Amino acid sequence: IRAEPESTASRCLPKNPELVRARPGLNLLQRTSARKPGHTNRNRGAAEMSLYPKLQSYIEHLQPAVVSIPDSRKETLKRVSEYIRKKLDSGEAAKLNFICTHNSRRSHLAQIWTSVAAYHLGIDNIDTFSGGTEATALNPRAVAALERAGFQIETAGDGGPNPEYRVRFDVSEEPLICFSKTFDHRMNPEREFAAIMTCSDADENCPFVPGAEFRLPVTYRDPKESDGTDEEADVYDERCRQIAAEMFFMMREVNTFARKS
Repeated sequence: IRAEPESTASRCLPKNPELVRARPGLNLLQRTSARKPGHTNRNRGAAEMSLYPKLQSYIEHLQPAVVSIPDSRKETLKRVSEYIRKKLDSGEAAKLNFICTHNSRRSHLAQIWTSVAAYHLGIDNIDTFSGGTEATALNPRAVAALERAGFQIETAGDGGPNPEYRVRFDVSEEPLICFSKTFDHRMNPEREFAAIMTCSDADENCPFVPGAEFRLPVTYRDPKESDGTDEEADVYDERCRQIAAEMFFMMREVNTFARKS
């Protein structure tokens, strides 16, 4: 289902988000928040964090997946961490726009997990977005994988070909509003943001993202290849866990850079 059928190359202009409110919380294994003086919380304190129990358990069991991230991949993720740390140290919000072709699977998973990782690790001033070079719909298989991980998700309105989902991860937190959109959507940041390319097609066809001050490919294999097979749920769960682990590693490294400086 394609809401805005246009060529990939023609959509290489930014705009599209799902503004996320980063919230303080617990570390992946233990609390290691390293805020510097002058960095204030935009949200409630750690004591008020109430992740859904199933999601909390999922996060607590991510460590083996984090450990298994290849060293070369970690170095790539650390480049994003360093960008975020520099923005925060300058007193600015770090705006991260995750971009893939259809904004239907990988870019949403990365956007959502980065939001939760920032919240869980107590890193403030993180705004996350996602978009595509084309708009289709947030794939229900990706939604199901997130639900299996412990998110609570509901459809807003009457659905339609490109439904708007409310993705909840904490009982007291506002939901993330997720739907497919082009990355030149009006809600997307127009300047001073990081463009994180989550699929090779978008990376190859959009070598330049207007307004982005930082651009880096962090690509993932498309779980779409398993659609309609017996392995479908397993493949989506695997990709969901991989992205969760990598986004937690990336955000944890933000605190590591803080302690080094």
